[in-house]
Amino acid sequence: MRSLLGLVLSTMLVAASSHASSPAEKPGSGPAIHIIPRPLSMELLKGSFRITPETRLVVTGPNAHLRFTAEYLRDAITAAMGFPLRLVNRGVLPKKNYILLTVVANDELGAEGYVLRSIPEGVTIEAGGGAGVFYAAQTLLQLFPPEVYGRAKARGAAWTLPCVLIKDRPRYGWRGMMLDVSRHFFPKAFVKKFIDGLAMHKLNTFHWHLCDDQGWRVEIKKFPKLTQVSAWRTDREDMNWSVRPEQKPGEPATYGGFYTQDDIREIVAYAAARSITVVPEIEMPAHATAVISAYPEFSCTGGPFTVPTGGLWPIKDIYCAGNDQVFSFLEEVLTEVSELFPGKFVHIGGDEADKTEWKRCPKCQARIKAEQLKDEGELQSYFVKRIERFLASRNKRLIGWDEILEGGLPPAATVMSWRGIVGGIEAAKSGHDVVMSPSSNCYFDYYQGDWRTEPVAIGAYLPIKTVYAYEPTPDTLTEAEARHVLGTQANLWAEFIPDPAKSEYMTYPRIAAIAEAGWTAKPLRDWTDFAERLETQMARYAHRGIHASRAAFTPVLQDSFDTATRSRIVRMQAEIGQDRIRYTRDGKRPTAKSPLYTAPLILHAGETISAAIFSGSAQIGETRTREFFVTPGENPVVSSMTPLEQPHIRGSLTGNVRATGGSQDPEWMGVKGKDFEAVIDLGEMRSVKSLAAGFYQSTYELIFLPEVVTFDLSEDGKTFTNVATLRNEVSPKTQQALMKDFVASFSPRTARYVKMTAQSLKVCPAWQKQAGEPIWILFDELFAE
Repeated sequence: MRSLLGLVLSTMLVAASSHASSPAEKPGSGPAIHIIPRPLSMELLKGSFRITPETRLVVTGPNAHLRFTAEYLRDAITAAMGFPLRLVNRGVLPKKNYILLTVVANDELGAEGYVLRSIPEGVTIEAGGGAGVFYAAQTLLQLFPPEVYGRAKARGAAWTLPCVLIKDRPRYGWRGMMLDVSRHFFPKAFVKKFIDGLAMHKLNTFHWHLCDDQGWRVEIKKFPKLTQVSAWRTDREDMNWSVRPEQKPGEPATYGGFYTQDDIREIVAYAAARSITVVPEIEMPAHATAVISAYPEFSCTGGPFTVPTGGLWPIKDIYCAGNDQVFSFLEEVLTEVSELFPGKFVHIGGDEADKTEWKRCPKCQARIKAEQLKDEGELQSYFVKRIERFLASRNKRLIGWDEILEGGLPPAATVMSWRGIVGGIEAAKSGHDVVMSPSSNCYFDYYQGDWRTEPVAIGAYLPIKTVYAYEPTPDTLTEAEARHVLGTQANLWAEFIPDPAKSEYMTYPRIAAIAEAGWTAKPLRDWTDFAERLETQMARYAHRGIHASRAAFTPVLQDSFDTATRSRIVRMQAEIGQDRIRYTRDGKRPTAKSPLYTAPLILHAGETISAAIFSGSAQIGETRTREFFVTPGENPVVSSMTPLEQPHIRGSLTGNVRATGGSQDPEWMGVKGKDFEAVIDLGEMRSVKSLAAGFYQSTYELIFLPEVVTFDLSEDGKTFTNVATLRNEVSPKTQQALMKDFVASFSPRTARYVKMTAQSLKVCPAWQKQAGEPIWILFDELFAE
């Protein structure tokens, strides 16, 4: 068969925006084509190709990667379609009903580029290397209905794909994703599934964060205590990460795990078959508490240490830079690591190294003097350069977080820029390769939706639209400097991610956005087009059994208060599907026939609003429900109140303005270490049927919900009658920062005065790291209706 390359490569690299058709275009009356990441170009042809039991998967020659990709396709298609496909080496190409995979060396395609053509007679894939063939297979699967991603036979799906000519290659050579397995250990089977997710999105680098303060996860034969001691910590998984008490003397360490060297070889081979390179990270000189818990002689102080049970800050425990035994240890470790991971990069961390111990360590100070270093910053540079020389002797390249810039970079070091982009720019301008991974766009442990309803995260806010907007190459770089930008990477830190399901929730669908940022030509990236394709991608996740977040498709209910009309204004916003939000005003679940949201809702009295996004008759996101309160009539006034304490003194208990954020929101008022009581004068005798008060909990900030809230009514402000006693049912061990309204409804009572009493725990419980310290109660509003 004549090669497609001679027909298409002459036009493939013409400015992409001048000839590329949208992946969302519809071929005739067929379904839209939704490929992620978006290809370089696509031309729609006439007709379609149908898979049948007689379809042949054809490979050319003994190429192992071709064979693997053909088997990969066969297994995927067989599971969903319910019939096996025959795999054959190319002899005589069938005249029809074939899928042909072939490698044709070509510098313009590179190792990762490909051309895919489907016509009614069959599908032909030609690529510049094995990786390109595999990526073409991912595109081919996306041309089928989403059911092709299922693990069981799908019923009712049409196994046809549109006729199309796709010419594609990635923009960057480093398209990565990091998984932290130190803070929480993930089983081997899940690591493989995580790698499958990278492959699905044409990512080619798996950055494996194998060790940190809270756990060491890789077997090192020469140092068995790394897996006997450093891999385990005392189980405090029922407590907030940030407030866990340290291990007590004699207390067993039972939480953790590690990967044997055979496990690692298996995972590395699994990734390589899917064109993914595994980059191991062995942290130094800081984030080493787990190691020095087993080998305290490698620290500046000699210990003793225990593996931290949770959050640790500042990170003062550090390898002793003045002790040659430390370097001997690290070199032995890196020798075994280098043999396990055949890729060219080894990540050494290098971040967040507090120099306190170095400043008072005689050995470190002697090292500074002997090496004629200026300060501890240059001592870190000495540390990194020494490790880089060793890695070079093992034919490895050192990569580290942007703190390795401090004191001067080793000659061949590569920088991974996470504290914004300044470090990456500095490195590129000085001739060093960089991977751009700023926390502002690439940290998937951040919230992706409304924090009040999302699972607990480490903080900050990173919606998928912000991930998608990221441009890895700063416009301040010259063309020559920009060539040092290898690509981009997203990072999943696991402090608040204890299990595979949560890991997937935080990763998907944001992984699709970072994949497109790394693969797709800049002129072709378009948020509106991506959002449309993402809806189909979500269906693929569902069939694949991936627990993906639907925050981007879920309305956020926001409110404000109009003092002139004394009405609450409720607005609904969504990243995707803003024009398809439907809602109810009685708390019932909305349907496709519920009113369409077109303008803010005006509430003159309390209502419960429920909202969801629909595509036709199908709901595509989560339902969000919030109860809104309004105290009608003239402004009530505070008759008496327990004095507030700094810094929580700015809010108003009767202003009808709710707090919307964390503890820094100025609407939160608070008292510390005591109960709170307030009496509100409604201004006149009124019929009262419900009362509500809002509180906040963030236990790592020493903010707890009250144990009991009581509401009392009075006609004269002197004699009060209790109408409700509400006990808190939210555990103080809950990791999620949250807002809670204590609401009481009752038969209408006539009253002018309302008293609210909130009974505090007063001090931190015995199980918390700050046990015995006084705690806060924070509250925002008291409503009477």
